[in-house]
Amino acid sequence: MVYSINMKIAATYDILTNSIFQHFGKTEHFKVYTIEAGKVTKTEVIDNGGFGHHDLATYLKSLGIETLILGNRGQGAIDALNNAGINQLAGITGSPDEAVAAFLAGTLQDDPNAQCNHHGEHHH
Repeated sequence: MVYSINMKIAATYDILTNSIFQHFGKTEHFKVYTIEAGKVTKTEVIDNGGFGHHDLATYLKSLGIETLILGNRGQGAIDALNNAGINQLAGITGSPDEAVAAFLAGTLQDDPNAQCNHHGEHHH
């Protein structure tokens, strides 16, 4: 994935464990990274703005987020993020700081199969 040397990256964030939160639609926080000249120049933890699932993509786009690092997400979230023009790297676990460093180094691997299936529930 090609990235801009100046951009904003967000990761779903579990503040209790300092790790990537694993369900996009239920995340309460994001860790946002400002990238300038290919390096992290600022990090901040923000809340989800009171949004959930589909509205989160629009919210993140309004903040200037270009890339989202996350655990799992459902098809509705995939579609909403795609429609908002936000790149996704899914199936990521562990430290968001390490994930962003790997992304900037070009070594973070997306898992396109990292999807929530809501255990058989059907959402219409």
